[in-house]
Parts: sequence; structure tokens; C-alpha cells
Amino acid sequence: MMRRAGAELPGDRSSPASLRHWRRTVERHWSSTDAVLYALGVGAGQHDPAAELRFTTENSAGHPHAALPTFAALLAADPPPLGDPAAVRHAEQSLVLHRELPAAGTARTTAAVTSVYDQGSGALVRVVSRIRDAQNRPLATATAGFFVIGAGGFGGVRAPTPAQPALAGPPDHEISYPVPADQALLYRLSGDRNPLHSDPAVAGRAGLPRPLLHGLCTYGYAGRALLHAVAGSDPARLRRVDARFTAPMYPGDTLTIRIWRRRHGAAFQAVDGAGRLVLSRGIARVLPPPPGGVSPHLAEIRSRA
Repeated sequence: MMRRAGAELPGDRSSPASLRHWRRTVERHWSSTDAVLYALGVGAGQHDPAAELRFTTENSAGHPHAALPTFAALLAADPPPLGDPAAVRHAEQSLVLHRELPAAGTARTTAAVTSVYDQGSGALVRVVSRIRDAQNRPLATATAGFFVIGAGGFGGVRAPTPAQPALAGPPDHEISYPVPADQALLYRLSGDRNPLHSDPAVAGRAGLPRPLLHGLCTYGYAGRALLHAVAGSDPARLRRVDARFTAPMYPGDTLTIRIWRRRHGAAFQAVDGAGRLVLSRGIARVLPPPPGGVSPHLAEIRSRA
């Protein structure tokens, strides 16, 4: 994925509080290859190579190419400098899609730090990226929270505690994905080269037994589960995915997504093979099925095929 950075304000390295002045504008260019690589990076086609050809290939008959909705999270701006990668954790992610994401295209992203919270043991830095397409139309809004270990105690306010979605009764869907041992090495090719996910020495310095899976990779697996379970496998219908990263997920383990259907979408969580919660406070928003049962974009592609 090609990335070109724009203006960035100085003064973002001295203290957590000074990060409030950080902003950035970048252009994102992605191809069908980028969309396919991302899909493979979040497990598409692993169980059955023929099951998700719409996302894993660009030239399969009867499977018009589309990007997974959560690919839009990669169009956000990179966060400001936050110090040693071993001390930084992706803590939360929200993604709102304002329109269907094209499988290839160009976007302009304007990002800013909107809040810096003092959590005592660290700082929670929240970055909002507003993404517009080549026609300057709103495409997506991505909000990411990063926890910086050891950066707290600067006298700021604590982050408010978000409401916990009610999860009454057993889930309507429970989908398990065995995550290959080398999955983080594949996912990093989509742009996140943080060595915490590949280098055992960096993971050890962070107090981890081995490199962990990228938070956005776990999030992407959950997005696929939601897409197929509650959005009819139509990427135009999945319009919001929010989650909090609760604990590390490791390659080689099994990820299970638990989904509770709601009127306009779903609540969800994810656990690892030991039943430990790795994604919590999950919320998805889904559009109703369009007339004819397929998005206008895909219907147009099929009519040309």
C-alpha cells in the first residue's frame, strides 16, 4: 500500500499532553492486490479456499471482487510517535463506513489526536481519522485508541468507561477460527511492521512469551465473522465495527467469535482457545438487505460480467 504523508505539527514527542496538538493529512492508494493481501491476512479462505473468492481473488467467475469492510481501518493515518514499540498497545478500534469500500482506489485521510487520558499506569491516546474518497465524499471514520505503558501520571483526567453491551443468553452465532502460527508474518505485509508481532526479542522485552497477533488482525477476523453471520456476506451492509482489545491473542491459537444479534446489527466478543476474553464491548451496525438481495455496486459488476 502506497502512503504519502502530509503536514505534521512539531512538538509531539515531549509529553503525552503535547500529543493533543498532533494532526496529519495523508493520501492512501490501494490496489486489488492490497485488498486481497489483507483478506488473506485476516484468514479469508483458510478453512475453504473456495468459500471467500470474492475477497481472496480479483478474477474468479461469478465472484465479483470486493474489499472486506474492515480493510478501511488500514486507510487511517499512522499514529503519532508513541515511543518504544514494546510499550505501546492497540487498546480500542472503531470503524464507521459511510459508503461501500471499493476494492481499489484513492483516499485522503485527515487525522488528529482528539484526547489523551491519564490512566495512571499509562496514557490512552485516541486518534480519529476522517477518510474521504477521490470524489471528496466521506468514505469512513476510524477511531483508534493506543495505550502507552508508563506514560501516565501527568495529571490528566481518566477516560470515561464506555457502556458494556448487554449479552443476555447464549450467543446466536459462535464461529471458531484456528489461527496459523505464521499469521502475524502474513498480516504485517499489509503495513503494520511493529516488531512486537514478529521479533521474539522485542516481545520478550515487553514481557510477552512470544510475538502476539496484531490487534487489527484479530479485529479483521471478527469482522469476517460478522460479515458472514449477520450481513449476508454483503460487504456493503456492514457499516460499523467497534471493539476493545482486552488481552493479547497469539498466532497458533484458536479465536472464537461470539455474536448476539440485535435489531440493527449485533453485539460480539472474542475469546482465545483457553476462553480468555481478547475482544470485548463489540458492536456492529448492519444495513437491511437491499432490494434484490445484493448491493447496487455488486449488482452493477455482475450485470457487466
